[in-house]
Amino acid sequence: MTFALRRAAAMLGVLLALTMALFTLQQVSGTDPAKAYVGANASQAALTAARTRLGLDDPLVPRYLHYLSGLLRGDLQNSLRTRAPVASDLGTVLPASLELALCVLFTAVLLGALFAGLCAVRVRGAGLLRAVLFSGAAAPTFLLGMVAILVFYGHLAWLPAGGRTSYRDAPTGPTGLLLVDSLLAGRPDVFGDAALHLVLPVLCAAISPAVAIGRVLLDGLTTNLEADHARTARAAGLTERAVLLRHAVRNSLGPALSMVGIQSGALLAGLVVVEKIFDWPGVGSYLDASVAAADLPGITGVALLLGVVYVLVNAVVDVLQVLADRRLALT
Repeated sequence: MTFALRRAAAMLGVLLALTMALFTLQQVSGTDPAKAYVGANASQAALTAARTRLGLDDPLVPRYLHYLSGLLRGDLQNSLRTRAPVASDLGTVLPASLELALCVLFTAVLLGALFAGLCAVRVRGAGLLRAVLFSGAAAPTFLLGMVAILVFYGHLAWLPAGGRTSYRDAPTGPTGLLLVDSLLAGRPDVFGDAALHLVLPVLCAAISPAVAIGRVLLDGLTTNLEADHARTARAAGLTERAVLLRHAVRNSLGPALSMVGIQSGALLAGLVVVEKIFDWPGVGSYLDASVAAADLPGITGVALLLGVVYVLVNAVVDVLQVLADRRLALT
């Protein structure tokens, strides 16, 4: 219980610091939120009324408290580019990014665990997997994406080059996750097409975090497989697979889970590049368009969203670490 309270307090502290940073950025940027609220062509009277309503003429501290109160109500201001509430815009594009991010994270963990497990027990073919993953991780994501499009779309015509689906009548609800919605709607054709559209962006984004996760897990597995308790287990008649699963894996999960949390943050930042390359209609594409239009409310809205997601992911990782090793709850 004490561990959970400490982590919750730390999470709130990080989020509060993030809101302060974003508020400060808005104050020094020279952008007038009142114009974003009423529109650039509004009259001076409407602009003055909006400034009063938004509390922009108040002292700095009351303005920050007003800003924080708006965030708690889900008010992320209006986008200068779309003229719509940023929260509404993000609600539209978030499901696409969430689907992509979940698939990337799942693939990265799966590849990392496969790489570590095969190398730890020295299975034949592990060297080939290691070479493929390390070669992919050595290339920048944008270069990997462009090469993948040229080879698998342009030359081999095996996979689509971008977008979420080729179907114009693809279901759009209730979750916004196309893989889930297509199954709920009884559309296996859309599901298969959506899965094919995910292959290239997921693999390009997952290779680098997979190597990072796999290397940390491999170090832990190697150390534990050479420890005294592993030798004792072998002497008791356990097979190498049983020693790996029963003794080495659990003792190696803590550092690997920490790396999953770290790579989740890098993954969120990397999605901007991946979504741009593969024309993925998610938060990354929205941020790219907002930066090009100098849309500060849109930019800060995305920054806040990514910050919240990052903090929540790391909180979940902390909980999983404690479940894997109860001693961490005492630290």
